[in-house]
Amino acid sequence: MTEFGKIFIVIGVVFIIVGLLWGFIGKLPGDISFKKGNVSFHFPIMTSIIVSIILTLIFALIGRFK
Repeated sequence: MTEFGKIFIVIGVVFIIVGLLWGFIGKLPGDISFKKGNVSFHFPIMTSIIVSIILTLIFALIGRFK
């Protein structure tokens, strides 16, 4: 049962870190944004890549300690 507690703590810490970083990396160069009239479209390509790299590193570290 303590395994589940550790997993939830790690997941919570990951969410906190991603939430804090999201404000800083929300509009990076490479993100696609269009605004025409009343319609706006934002596709965060670079933000998605960076978040993916960070999560990959975090999960690799978690896997190494298991």
